[in-house]
Amino acid sequence: MLNNFFIEDHVKKALQEDIGFGDITTDYLTNEDDIMSCSLNTRVNGILCGKEVFETVFKILSDKIRIKFYFNDGDEIKKGDKIADIEGPARYILIGERTALNYAQRMSGIATETNKYQKAIGEYKAKIVDTRKTTPCFRAFEKYSVKTGGGALHRFNLSDCAMIKDNHIKYAGSLTKAVEKLKQNISHAHKIEVECDTAEQVKEALACGVDIIMLDNMTLSEMKECVNLINGQAIVEASGNVNLETVRDIASTGVDIISSSAIVAKAPTLDLGLDM
Repeated sequence: MLNNFFIEDHVKKALQEDIGFGDITTDYLTNEDDIMSCSLNTRVNGILCGKEVFETVFKILSDKIRIKFYFNDGDEIKKGDKIADIEGPARYILIGERTALNYAQRMSGIATETNKYQKAIGEYKAKIVDTRKTTPCFRAFEKYSVKTGGGALHRFNLSDCAMIKDNHIKYAGSLTKAVEKLKQNISHAHKIEVECDTAEQVKEALACGVDIIMLDNMTLSEMKECVNLINGQAIVEASGNVNLETVRDIASTGVDIISSSAIVAKAPTLDLGLDM
């Protein structure tokens, strides 16, 4: 999902933001030939994510920095684990430390939170997926983290899939009119999803032959009713009021997908540290 050129472009901008016109602390404390050894450690349990991005930060700063990882993305890490050894010019390790940790901590936090949700679903078929409530210009990294944590992915952007929401329906005049107009214009390669609040809307969406039906903010009994009503004629997505306490009960209704912004927007960063 994350191509090298994409990572490098993003990391260069992050380094420009952080370094500015120079690291006035490190530049005056270190000599060019000073060598430093340190390790990347975790202070909590979690799922590692962002290994390649972490490496790219230091690769851009100096080709003399050597990093040896003991874990890969998607691996479970436990409090006290040494994730990697780093050795090279002290100046560039110190300059890149914060930026590298920002990527790894954020991405590992999302992967860890996603993993908790997918594990909570247990034996049910539903997959936890993300939403478009992401950090601007960081979406690809966040989606990669969701995937690394064992989740699945919703549309990447507005051009991926046609999703008709309540405001679209109001604007078009009806759900049916909105679907008809879209079918006249979109590519055969695009799917159509409709957000439904009631069983009546679900029936209307089925009559229109849509591909995905989102059950929005419904009760568990309403979801079960709609899953039976749809009966495999469309992919069923549940959304609204999804958290670690409710996700398993939602999965038990038989839905295929459970979308939640919480796995990204509310994921805490994972406590990682670079220790000399």
